[in-house]
Amino acid sequence: MQKNTRFFIVPGLGNSGPAHWQTYFERQSPAFTRIEQREWDAPTRAEWVAAIEQALADEDLSQVVLIGHSLGCTTIAHWANAYGHRIKGALLVAPSDVETPQYATFPTTGFGPMPLQPLPFPSKLVASTNDPWVSLDRARQFAEAWGSELVVIGEAGHINAASGHGDWPEGLALLQEWV
Repeated sequence: MQKNTRFFIVPGLGNSGPAHWQTYFERQSPAFTRIEQREWDAPTRAEWVAAIEQALADEDLSQVVLIGHSLGCTTIAHWANAYGHRIKGALLVAPSDVETPQYATFPTTGFGPMPLQPLPFPSKLVASTNDPWVSLDRARQFAEAWGSELVVIGEAGHINAASGHGDWPEGLALLQEWV
């Protein structure tokens, strides 16, 4: 990792538990910081976006990398559209498609429709071929709209602890290689 780079972890619904790869990343170095949310289980877009902005308020944005998972990816895209900050980049893993009927069962407010404006910074979107929360076609659409490099890692489910991606050293290597 580059010495001055700061990594901010943006979890999805429910936060990322102790067995999640985001938690593993966070334990690797003090350069990794989790952006905390007041409400993890019934979030509102305005609060989650504001939490990113507040967490980065005193940072050198040219040295910031956001690491999103699931609804965290959608939040990053909404934050980018709201503030237009140029950061070093973002790793967007398994973005949830908040426009699917199954997502309507979650008590989230304001995350849809999916933001499809280009991100004002480099990004890499990691997707699997069998994610229950986003089809590969939609992940491709998001990557194209956001200007993200798409990395498809095969049948990896939602790329979380439940799909066998606890420590996910390949993900950390992907991040290190990219940054």
